[in-house]
Amino acid sequence: MHIRLANLTNPSDARAIVDMLDMYSQDEFGSSAPLSPKARENLIPGLLQHGGARVFLAFDEAANQPLGVAICMIGFSSFRGAPLINIHDIAVSPNARGQGVGAALLRAIEVEAKARGCCRITLEVRSDNTRAQAVYRRAGYQSTQPETWFWMKSFGDEH
Repeated sequence: MHIRLANLTNPSDARAIVDMLDMYSQDEFGSSAPLSPKARENLIPGLLQHGGARVFLAFDEAANQPLGVAICMIGFSSFRGAPLINIHDIAVSPNARGQGVGAALLRAIEVEAKARGCCRITLEVRSDNTRAQAVYRRAGYQSTQPETWFWMKSFGDEH
């Protein structure tokens, strides 16, 4: 397995990112539905326009097949006065689960965070996604104290 930062302008990487996110979207912990045509079309241009996106791809080197993706955003901690990385989406192909792909993606993100001088890595995880929670705990992640809730206000056709 090989983990690397994706090149968002490379058509092969872009296709792998969209396909991996679509796979995740169809999963029970996604929206249980494929990405909309609009989301598929706008994902890569939106990440490029954002400017703070860092996308990691995990590949099976022998088959040159994507195994996992982590879409991260560079943010800033106002209380710490330092950058941070938020893991926005992390997904592993069903046939690669349980093989350390998620843990390898987390390690690659940590290397990037340290190289950028980040004060922390943040992520959100569903309360019913115990498999992901176990991976995060093994990698040293923990719930905030006091616990922080993720709230949202949707606009348009968002899930």
